Amino acid sequence: MNTHRLDNDDERKPHFAVVLVQRCFRFTQTGGFSIAELMIAMAILGIVAAIAIPAYLGYVDTAEMGSVIQEMKQIELVLEDYKLDTKGYPNSLDEVGISMDDPWGNPYQYLRIEGAGNKAKGHQRKDHNLVPINSDFDLYSMGEDGASAPPLTAKSSRDDIVRANNGGFYGYGKDY
Repeated sequence: MNTHRLDNDDERKPHFAVVLVQRCFRFTQTGGFSIAELMIAMAILGIVAAIAIPAYLGYVDTAEMGSVIQEMKQIELVLEDYKLDTKGYPNSLDEVGISMDDPWGNPYQYLRIEGAGNKAKGHQRKDHNLVPINSDFDLYSMGEDGASAPPLTAKSSRDDIVRANNGGFYGYGKDY
């Protein structure tokens, strides 16, 4: 009989798991969050971050490129003024007092072409047909990787920001 009475008492007492679920359920009703709600919130935050981070990096890239282009146009104006005064382009940027670095900490690259004779041959920037992209001077930033090669089709030159068509084009080497 005692055994029967214990069985009846066991039936009246809720199981430990049921009590735990009931307590958790009451906790969520009083202002807490369930695991499912937290998982959904984390998934939404992940989706927003996956969209926002690339967009932000794109804005940063665009701003850096704009800064480089503006600085290169300023350098071009100094070089043109120098040419008007001396009837020729300088042999280096140091000759006109320019020692600027691009946003990645690399110095701007300059090569005098007009009036340089054979010194410039082989060092000029070239397009995908290996035709020189400028006839007066080359001016470019080596980009984020800090490496470059004369043909714009080289892997190291794809991120270079170049001046081409004697100042008619400014942009990435891969876009020219």
